[in-house]
Amino acid sequence: MPTRTGAAQWKGDLKTGGGTVTVAGRTLPYSAPARFEEGSGTNPEELIAAAHAGCFTMALSHDLSTAGFQVNDAKTTAAVRIAKKESGWVIDRIVLTVRADVDEIDEATFVEFAERAKANCPVSKALGAVETITVDAALI
Repeated sequence: MPTRTGAAQWKGDLKTGGGTVTVAGRTLPYSAPARFEEGSGTNPEELIAAAHAGCFTMALSHDLSTAGFQVNDAKTTAAVRIAKKESGWVIDRIVLTVRADVDEIDEATFVEFAERAKANCPVSKALGAVETITVDAALI
């Protein structure tokens, strides 16, 4: 199996420094203001959110199509929250919101598939230390 890579470079201290992250040949700026405030650029939590949304959506689409359902469209947003705890900064909550157009499936069955994909996608498993990961799944 392939090994995937990402890279980061940082210059300076946490508050005034900055850096870049590189993934899939694209380089993006990142900084403390982008992470803890509303600064420009990306941050580790956004990258985790994108990875989790991508993995979950692929797993859900695979599970549905393997079960014989036609997935016409599935879009997931992952909201990753970083919080200051007594032990330091932690990612304590991720909310996966998925909206999908799937032929011949009822809402309850779709939600079951979404919960299963949330539990079983590799990124969800890698994020096992996160206190709460929820999924809000609905058909469109």
